[in-house]
Amino acid sequence: MDRNLRAILYFTAISCGLAWLVAWPLWQGDGLFDTRFGVVALAMMFTPAVAALAMVFFIERPAAKFRSLGLWPLKPAGRLLMYLALALTVPVALILAALPVGAALGVYPADFTGFSAFKAILAAAGQGELPLHIETLVALQFVNVLIGALINLLPALGEELGWRGWLLPKLMPYGPVRAIVVSGIIWGTWHAPLVLLGYNYPLAPGWLGVFMMIGMCILVGAVFGWLRLRSASVWPAALAHGTFNAAAGFSMVFAAAGAPINTVNATILGWSGWIVPLLLVIVLVATKQFREGPAGGNRSGEFSAQPPAVG
Repeated sequence: MDRNLRAILYFTAISCGLAWLVAWPLWQGDGLFDTRFGVVALAMMFTPAVAALAMVFFIERPAAKFRSLGLWPLKPAGRLLMYLALALTVPVALILAALPVGAALGVYPADFTGFSAFKAILAAAGQGELPLHIETLVALQFVNVLIGALINLLPALGEELGWRGWLLPKLMPYGPVRAIVVSGIIWGTWHAPLVLLGYNYPLAPGWLGVFMMIGMCILVGAVFGWLRLRSASVWPAALAHGTFNAAAGFSMVFAAAGAPINTVNATILGWSGWIVPLLLVIVLVATKQFREGPAGGNRSGEFSAQPPAVG
């Protein structure tokens, strides 16, 4: 087994093992209804960062530690800013695109004009008569996503420091498609401690939920990976992840009241929501966009297409 692959296996074992360790109180308690769920889920998001830092500072110990994680340098500044802007817009576009696609395929119960589910949520929150027109409140959700993206940046970095900061570049010598698929499988499997409890896919058996999560992570992870590689920085990937989490609630804003949403079929989590990201990833692969940007360590700007030598 070559050294690179051995390091990947170490990282996977540490990140997934820690995730199960952190989530174990939920399995011993009330699962998703446990009062500790929020704290546990937040703590779990930092386990990939712990694994990446362990690899960099204790196992591999490269000379340029922060550079190897994509934390530094923050240049060229113009290019980085461009990908940060994309990180704020592309995840929102993918999440929103999933809704009309799902509605057209008959798997997403949409109400794009009446916003009846959103009205029901506001009523349940005890707001009574709405202080503003419903259309204005819907528009304000886009502002909330921007705020949420910034708030989510630190916990999202807890994940991205591992998945795209350390893992994806380690996999790139085996080819971009393999890197996308394998990193997505590892990321999706890492979610298993919560997904098996019913998180994200409450209407599906646990095994199916994990399978669907892996599929979503392959495609969405590829988009985050593109941002990381082209910017030569982990920060756009972290911001995209934070934006993605903040925008997930749009599926309820545009839904019809009283109709269950099966996330196996609908929203960005379901197969209908994968169509647009899949098309985007195909274009990115076909146009060779999975290359490291000019701030990377490889002078040619590309990762080697050959696996590293066996050691």
